[in-house]
Amino acid sequence: MVAMSQISLSKRVLGAVALAVTLPLVATACGGGGGGDSDNIVIGTKFDQPGLGMQNPDGTMSGFDVDVATYVAGELGYTPEQIEWKEAPSAQRENLIQNGQVDFIAATYSITDSRKEKVAFAGPYLITGQSLLVRSDSNDITGAASLENNKILCSVSGSTPAQKIKDEYPGVQLQQYDTYSACIEALKNGAVDAVTTDEVILAGYAAQSPGAFKIVGEQFSEERYGIGLKKDDAEMRTQINDALTKMEESGAWKEAFDKNLGPAGITAPAPPPLDN
Repeated sequence: MVAMSQISLSKRVLGAVALAVTLPLVATACGGGGGGDSDNIVIGTKFDQPGLGMQNPDGTMSGFDVDVATYVAGELGYTPEQIEWKEAPSAQRENLIQNGQVDFIAATYSITDSRKEKVAFAGPYLITGQSLLVRSDSNDITGAASLENNKILCSVSGSTPAQKIKDEYPGVQLQQYDTYSACIEALKNGAVDAVTTDEVILAGYAAQSPGAFKIVGEQFSEERYGIGLKKDDAEMRTQINDALTKMEESGAWKEAFDKNLGPAGITAPAPPPLDN
């Protein structure tokens, strides 16, 4: 009896060791950033940007960034049901990638040299520019320079538009919030005079509230949206770039743009060439 018990115990111990060795391999075989199920892929995006990345009242996601990310995930072998969406506020994007909480991020994520020190980018998949949104009855703000006349401008902490204002228009009173939706609410109730970010983002908010806001002035930056991922994951970057190329050549890219941003009055541009 003792011998049989020892044999049985040994088998259980060996089984547990084998399972412990196997599980990490399974967990890293595909997707599953942030500790999710290994059959899923975790994608970061914005939850509050109409036309780009928006969580709808029923919990579903919509927007151009969402459609691009869904297409890419499909080319990586994941169905829409296998996508776990994670909110990726501007100031948290690099941390989410570096900490492995997401597999990649598509969230109006401008490619910059400083960010490339921390993460890698596939793309770009869209080029836009920084602009200004004001209330529809505002007539004294015509561009970035006119904001220096004691106007209060709102943008988001950790965003490239906010940094550009700090660097190039130090006389502007800059109010920073965590989300653009908070800036839009502040603009609506008169707490700020204008909101700045990329024109496609502003157009989505303007379309969401017809007649309440207008975009003024010329674009005063060039923002190249890319898909952020871990800095050393060259294989994933190549796979995402291949997926973006296929999306653009198939017409699915233009279809996604027209569906999500066409209602805001923006005509689909030519897809930008990808970085090497």
